[in-house]
Amino acid sequence: MNPLLRLTGLCKAYGDVPVLEQLDLEIGAGLFCGLVGANGSGKSTLMRCIAGIEQADGGTIEIGGHSLQGDLLLARAALGYAVDVGSLPSELTGRQCLELVSQMRGLPSPDAEAFALAEALDLMPWLDRWVHAYSLGTRQKLSVVLALIGRPKLVLLDESLNGLDPVAAFTLKYYLRERVRSQGCSVLLATHAIESVEFWDRALLLDRSIVRQWNIAEAHISGTVLEREIVAVLSAGKPRL
Repeated sequence: MNPLLRLTGLCKAYGDVPVLEQLDLEIGAGLFCGLVGANGSGKSTLMRCIAGIEQADGGTIEIGGHSLQGDLLLARAALGYAVDVGSLPSELTGRQCLELVSQMRGLPSPDAEAFALAEALDLMPWLDRWVHAYSLGTRQKLSVVLALIGRPKLVLLDESLNGLDPVAAFTLKYYLRERVRSQGCSVLLATHAIESVEFWDRALLLDRSIVRQWNIAEAHISGTVLEREIVAVLSAGKPRL
């Protein structure tokens, strides 16, 4: 069976500065994966390449067995991507955004799950207000709800916990964990919030390529242990203060 996400030899540079180098990665169905790395390690670039927002300089991307380069529409149909909050249409209401994305996914209206998550995240009171009036946290909530419309097989969340209050952050992590378990989708969350590790199945350390992976579910690794191991890997060969 093909993995849900397969990246082979992925490369990306901005001018003479390499950001991703010969990156290989496979993620199967039913996994909650945390993508971690230092600032500038390529996390956001990787997410945008997978989503097709940026074009990689080399390598291949397959989502649900479909090549992003050759079967763009089929690959994207399996994908839900929480866009950067600055990219949300500010002159629409939250409800109009839900309706627009639903139509793009071939649905007559937003599904019940979208409204259930909006309710759980305390987003409902804002749905009939203009997006430009939203706080950072409220925009993050809307972006995540939009990404999950239509039950995509692969969900990409780039720092989507930023700006969320503690209750909303916990609610979202718990919701994603349960959605992975019940629906067999996979989530790739780029984050600096190591404390969310208890919800993950795998942790992936990015430094231009995937330099280390941890099987959180089997090894029962705590956030403290993971943080120490990440620091050890990233600090190897660097002078100590």
